[in-house]
Amino acid sequence: MEKIKSFSKNINIENKRVILRADFNVPIIKGVIQDSTRIDLSIPFIKNLLARNTKLFLISHLGRPKSDKDNSLSLLPVFNYLKSKIEKKIFFNTNKITNKTQKEISYLKKGEMIFFENIRYNEDEIKNDDNFAKNLSSIGDIYINDAFACSHRKQSSIHKITKYIKSSYAGPLLMKEIISINMVLNNKQSPITCIIGGAKISTKLGVITSLIKKIDNLIIVGAMANNFLKFKGGKIGKSLVEIDAEKTVKEILNEAEKNNCEIILPSDFAVSNSTEGDASFKELKNIKDDEMILDIGPQTIEKIGKIIDASKTVLWNGPAGFFENKNFLKGTVSIAKKISNNTSYNSLISIVGGGDTISAIKNDDLNLNFTHLSTAGGAFLEYIEGKNLPGIEVLK
Repeated sequence: MEKIKSFSKNINIENKRVILRADFNVPIIKGVIQDSTRIDLSIPFIKNLLARNTKLFLISHLGRPKSDKDNSLSLLPVFNYLKSKIEKKIFFNTNKITNKTQKEISYLKKGEMIFFENIRYNEDEIKNDDNFAKNLSSIGDIYINDAFACSHRKQSSIHKITKYIKSSYAGPLLMKEIISINMVLNNKQSPITCIIGGAKISTKLGVITSLIKKIDNLIIVGAMANNFLKFKGGKIGKSLVEIDAEKTVKEILNEAEKNNCEIILPSDFAVSNSTEGDASFKELKNIKDDEMILDIGPQTIEKIGKIIDASKTVLWNGPAGFFENKNFLKGTVSIAKKISNNTSYNSLISIVGGGDTISAIKNDDLNLNFTHLSTAGGAFLEYIEGKNLPGIEVLK
């Protein structure tokens, strides 16, 4: 494999204009950051770059805004958080990036930073637009991608920008992800179990069908499992399902049978009339029309635990339930504890990834241990699948 150009302390950046693409796609509710893990991981590198007298331009996205009027996806709370943690002078730029941006931000002095508003407020970002990438690149001499979680996207600030900045590098967090995941994949042992949660199944079809060829067990939890339960004729009440998922489910089941991969679905559940409610535990046949599945039940937790105990390698992405309500967090925490204990005491090789997964198990009291904990979701799965991620390919 071609070597990735990684940023090092030997590169002279004094008084240089550095564009840092970070990943601050964090949960924010009513202006309050719910989980600052991704930001906290980036702060030491930001401080290091500022200490080396750079003019630093920090870029991130947040969610998928339909327009720049969507204030719920403003990065202002992240800016305020950074301001409380970084002693250097930092500014928040709310203007769109155009051919005038370079002139607008020329006031910045070395050792100072400008943090740009949500890069996706610029509609040409997700189009990987050439002209937008050119305008973006004009503000920097050096580009550093430290956002592994976004590197499966062909978007201007991840992909096309490197066409115009030849001094483009992978940052320390991105390199840590790649090195750690490669180490685990190169040392993986059978039986291999993959646990996939979350909601959408259609976006993960390619990943799942590819993984099925390489693993022994596929455990499907979260809202994604509802699609399989419904396909098999189960009563799931008003549980979240994806529209027109039948074809995708059938394809996955056929691939699993063809490749001798066992698919494990939940058999009992924590249900309620609403996401704010209390949990009652039921088997599938007893779920009422006005109830929804919000977590896995004790029998399923026990069954998954036994499979983890018998595995040598476990890959996990996506929570098992609606973790935002602690009444439906038990399944996710139980899986986390079981993987952690086996990693600590039974030489289990474990990779755990995804922003929602991390948010669900962030409680320090849990004291969890994994071979590698990834902040990425889709990029994490695609890299494990063996795909060439566009944001990484351009750094080779």
